[in-house]
Amino acid sequence: MELRKICLIGDFAVGKTSLVRRFVSDIYSIDYLTTIGVKVETRIVELPRKGAVKLVIWDMAGSNSLSTVAKNYLQGASGYLLVVDGTRKETLESALHLKTQVDTVLQSPPSFGLLNKCDLKNEWDISESFVQTQPDADYWRLSSALSGEAVEQAFVDLALATR
Repeated sequence: MELRKICLIGDFAVGKTSLVRRFVSDIYSIDYLTTIGVKVETRIVELPRKGAVKLVIWDMAGSNSLSTVAKNYLQGASGYLLVVDGTRKETLESALHLKTQVDTVLQSPPSFGLLNKCDLKNEWDISESFVQTQPDADYWRLSSALSGEAVEQAFVDLALATR
């Protein structure tokens, strides 16, 4: 069975761990636990025309820039999900900075951006028109770890885009 290492990156408290828990175990918890270092989870998914693939998901500690340790964690990644908290615009700015750094380290692997917490759209600090005005608008997806919206599809799409 093929293995694919997928990393989740983004600032603190954007929902990376909640997204992983929703995808791997289909659960959501309101308890906030800060990830220290990295937490690794796995899930096997069936990909159309490709069969079963084991995703090894690295939930990396939140940060607005890459440390030497984080760069080491990224090594061997097939792709990554860049997570932003839609209720905190500053997390978008730090995510775009992280994307530049990660793309340099990994030589631009497949990735998608998740504008998380779409269940709280009335509290968003990022306009929905942001996605529509981006040159790579299909890069960004609205997601919610709470409701599960777009979570499964984001991981599957990334797995399909990787090799």
